[in-house]
Amino acid sequence: MPELFTVEAPGRGGWRLDAKGEWRYGARCEGAIRGVRDGWDRFFSTFRRWKRQMSGMKRLRIGFVLFAAALAPVIARANGNEVVVIYNRNMPGSKSVAEHYADVRHVPENRVFGFSTTTNEVVSRTEYVNSLQEPLLRALRKERLWRFGKVTFRTTNGAPGRVIEKVVASKIRYAVLCYGIPLKIAEDPSLHQPGAGRLPTMFRRNEASVDSELAWLPMIRAHIPLDGPLRNWCYGVTNAEWLDPTNGILLVARLDGPTAAIAEGLVDKALQAGRQGLWGRAYFDARGLQPGSEYYLGDRIILGAAGIARALGYETVVDDQPATFSAAFPMSQIAIYAGWYDEDVSGPFSLTNVEFMPGAFAYHLHSYSAATVRGATTHWVGPLLARGVTCTMGCVDEPSLQFTPDVALFLARFSVAQFTFGEAAWAAQPALSWQTTVVGDPLYRPFGKTPDQLDQWLLAQHSPLLPWSILRVVNLAGNRGVPKASLIQSLKKLPLTAASAVLTEKLADLCDAAGQTNAALDFYQKAIILNPSPEQKIRLRLAVAGQFEARNDKPAVYDDLQKLLTENPAYPGRFDIMKRLLNLAIAMNNKTDITRCVREMKSYTP
Repeated sequence: MPELFTVEAPGRGGWRLDAKGEWRYGARCEGAIRGVRDGWDRFFSTFRRWKRQMSGMKRLRIGFVLFAAALAPVIARANGNEVVVIYNRNMPGSKSVAEHYADVRHVPENRVFGFSTTTNEVVSRTEYVNSLQEPLLRALRKERLWRFGKVTFRTTNGAPGRVIEKVVASKIRYAVLCYGIPLKIAEDPSLHQPGAGRLPTMFRRNEASVDSELAWLPMIRAHIPLDGPLRNWCYGVTNAEWLDPTNGILLVARLDGPTAAIAEGLVDKALQAGRQGLWGRAYFDARGLQPGSEYYLGDRIILGAAGIARALGYETVVDDQPATFSAAFPMSQIAIYAGWYDEDVSGPFSLTNVEFMPGAFAYHLHSYSAATVRGATTHWVGPLLARGVTCTMGCVDEPSLQFTPDVALFLARFSVAQFTFGEAAWAAQPALSWQTTVVGDPLYRPFGKTPDQLDQWLLAQHSPLLPWSILRVVNLAGNRGVPKASLIQSLKKLPLTAASAVLTEKLADLCDAAGQTNAALDFYQKAIILNPSPEQKIRLRLAVAGQFEARNDKPAVYDDLQKLLTENPAYPGRFDIMKRLLNLAIAMNNKTDITRCVREMKSYTP
């Protein structure tokens, strides 16, 4: 798979590391560099002098695994003219979400539709048809956004071709369902259709998510049966333009969540990350299943997504143990998360201080992850939205594992192929008329800029996200086999490293991996005082404790862990740290500390 993601970046502009780990910078950003003010002035002044010293050395472009389409012109596929926005007239807040989205995405007024339907998340099949499906079809015809026609599908054996009626002309590709639009169509036991008996028993069901049922609306006149999943004829497509109503699919996503304010904010975060890129760290929670086991497909999908994230240059963490991430795990600066298989939100995501970066995508594979999206504590989709995620997916009812979203395929299309969120989400769905809901701005496209364009934007904005761009380049160089010693030297030479907790931590990690343990300890300690995020600081404290532990320096370990608890009174792993402190106090025969540790452990209430 890696060869799919290996291309060269454009020759001018952007950060580069050569085979020796030396930094190079293209000429196009000189103006932006000269324009940086305040605290950034010192960095770029030093950087320019350093760059001139290196100007006589031969330049070498490194192969970027990020953005497979970097050499091609960027296609602007975030067009409000291609969207219809749907809100519930009966739901307070629904219209304001629709109006806000239409305003910021420049959706024409005649493409914003209000329908009167239930305010419950579950709708009957009859009410779905009467209050959503048919009113939407009438509105699309009235505004001349869709035109139906008959199409003949020819056969290869000489038999008469099959004639069906479907959408043959469309001015829109996306439908945005706003807060208050029902989530799930209930099972209708009175609905019996020919051929349903051929399906396995577990698939002889006609309940579905509203999103997935509307997605095949362009084929509504083709008399498609409603019992069981419908194969998604667009699953896995590589050409985003093929995802169109004229090819039988409407790209449906919802702006939803526990509150109207959360739903409304999804587009704002999407716009922010669309401008500045999706930065941060990637986390993947597999279960350690072996090939041949019943549910190995779930692990394979998640591990595949992890491989893509790593190839994109993200700092990537993979947990392959049966349990999900512990609440004590310091999950900082989350850009991407995918895991399974807890019914309700758990681990770091059960806390209120989750560090989702602007634009973050998070997905937890579970049969009922989206049984509700309006709750902030149950299942997964609602809590993730409440804690700041920008886009996600989930299942409203049991889908069967093979019909859950293929998150590896999603990430490949979203990032490497530069699909919009709506395009990538539906290209990754094996089935329509089934259980998946897609939540987030479907026009969201954080990977639509080349690395050069992102670098220029970060420079022009004097953005504090610039260290993440450097980190990506370092990781990509490491992926290509640049020696750790060279990467260490290049980061040491870069002036920005000394001011960045992100880059200093990376430098410490590289030193540790290269066996330079004294340097690693020094850089971990320096990163702690460089304003890391709260969860990053916990990780750094634990790393420092590990370094001292390897040296058998018990007093230093004790001091560092005590600081961790002082800085984080609500740390979920507090009791485990207390036990470590007690063991250290016993080993040092420090009676005062032993007494204090025992007293604190007895009085501790989780």
